[in-house]
Amino acid sequence: MSVSFSALYRCFTATFCFCATASPLWAAGEPAAYEHALSYSAPKGVSPVMKVAGKTIQPETKAGQMEYLFKKGGQHTSPPLHTAPPLASAQAQRETAEHTAQIFMRHMGMKTQPYSNYPKEEFGVFGENGKELLERVNIPLHEGDPESKSGPPLPHPEALLPQMKWNHWLRDRGVAIMVDTTNEFAGAITSPTKGLGLKQGSSNAGQYSFENDIDWYKLAGIRGFETHIIGVGRYGISASKMFGDNTNPSQEIYGGGGNVVFHLVHFYGEETLWGGRLNIAMGRMSSNTDFANSPLYCNFMNNAFCGNPKAVTDNYVRSSYPGTNWAARIRARPTNSTYIQVGVYFPERGIYGVQENRTGFKFNGAMISGVLTPIEFGWEPEFGKAHLSGHYKVGFAPDTSDHYLGVYNPPNRRNAGQTMMRIPNCPTCNGVGDAVPGTGIRRNFNWGMWFLADQMIIRHPTKDTVEGGLIAFFDAYWNKPDVAMRGKLYAFGLVDTGFWRARPLDTVGVSFSYTGSSHSTRAAQRFQVEHGMAPAAGSPYYSSGGAPLMWGSYGVQRWGSTLEATYRIHVMRGVTFAPDFQYYFNPGMQRVLKDAAMLGFKSHVQFF
Repeated sequence: MSVSFSALYRCFTATFCFCATASPLWAAGEPAAYEHALSYSAPKGVSPVMKVAGKTIQPETKAGQMEYLFKKGGQHTSPPLHTAPPLASAQAQRETAEHTAQIFMRHMGMKTQPYSNYPKEEFGVFGENGKELLERVNIPLHEGDPESKSGPPLPHPEALLPQMKWNHWLRDRGVAIMVDTTNEFAGAITSPTKGLGLKQGSSNAGQYSFENDIDWYKLAGIRGFETHIIGVGRYGISASKMFGDNTNPSQEIYGGGGNVVFHLVHFYGEETLWGGRLNIAMGRMSSNTDFANSPLYCNFMNNAFCGNPKAVTDNYVRSSYPGTNWAARIRARPTNSTYIQVGVYFPERGIYGVQENRTGFKFNGAMISGVLTPIEFGWEPEFGKAHLSGHYKVGFAPDTSDHYLGVYNPPNRRNAGQTMMRIPNCPTCNGVGDAVPGTGIRRNFNWGMWFLADQMIIRHPTKDTVEGGLIAFFDAYWNKPDVAMRGKLYAFGLVDTGFWRARPLDTVGVSFSYTGSSHSTRAAQRFQVEHGMAPAAGSPYYSSGGAPLMWGSYGVQRWGSTLEATYRIHVMRGVTFAPDFQYYFNPGMQRVLKDAAMLGFKSHVQFF
């Protein structure tokens, strides 16, 4: 059975009142609060006894009224009787009484949102601003009110500074403002390969962000409409570059921020219809926020799959946070546990470069190069009495943009004059010059495809409803090989929140990823090596820190893997600290580089 917010309004206008002594925790679903009784008054004409969730509602008649008391263990309270003028008809009396009973059923433990698992306040901080929005993709459509007048609940993470009157005042009117900071530190504890100009070092990278979400139904009566604005400032650099990795950065928070005080990320609106059955979004959006993503990934720090499987971002076409494009996306939920979503994105050249889109405020679309049209199908079942939730996704993303990536395509009669990619700063090319035959062909079609799955295995009694249990996940992503460096990526891992009863909001996680280069990448790099474009170890070029092969490689790229283990400590309200260990097998998919190990931490502070 479900309850609409409009029903709640009608009940109040029909003079049904909740007892002022009811605990606010009880309304939020806290177990300890069930000790409090909740009463209401209703006209005669309703069923004399109702049983809700194993609890009895017993009527008592007083002066022409009927008062219902919730009982538990045979105990109940008798608050002051609330009287009401007679209603227009017996039918109106019955309808109003039924609405009231539904409200009580909701408060007795039924789901409180028509298509969302969100609690009123999200306990446990597990990602920077903006991550809560992508969770909407992962929330099953539970049976609910198809006439809901508002969209999904706005993000409401626990915060370091929760008791600010201005923020409460704004939220009551549908305006949410959040500020946070994420910091990631990592340092190598192993020495790098000698003779290549590499070093053993450490670095720090981070981000501060501002998010504004507005529910325009609360603010202005526009049913189902919400807007979202997110901006960031980023700093630092990834430490794994120091020992030669150019594939899976050790700190995912690095890059794309333009080195400015404020870089605009999201700027879009969304309309939710039919109680969540249909959601339409338009504006400046990131394709990788809605597609091929999961809120589980950023429990970790390595960029292998936080915030997406890294192979997704192999070219500029699939925009990744904090890069965005003009776009529109439609998500439909034909059943309570399935969805299909389709997007139309307009990729822009230079999206990650400071020349074209440094601040994120370039809206004219002059660099639009084609159209990306991803499609994703999702199944989100819940198994067993514990409602063990799972998320299974399969998707395909074709695009029509031009691609001039450095991959090898043998020259032929048609393209002989168009297949040269120039390699700058190559003093040791031994007569071949600085052009690599077969690497400059323009491609007008590209694709990526994926399968992502996660399944809760054990549920723990924790307030963190998103991660309250042991979850296993698996990812697979494939790229069209002649326009990508990474041909494929596989990853799997475990994330467990609430396993320790004394610390229910702590999280432990372990993950492993495998990245394989495309055959075109290997062919192009072998060509460079065979024609003397790879200088000998110890040469001045290497000593200066240069890597002459395409993609900044020191040798032919084949495969590489990362192993990561982390433990996120919930320090206090709004603050987490996560020690982190990472191990690289073949850094940057390069066998010429020795394995590397790193230690570091990831911290997050949600101010409000």
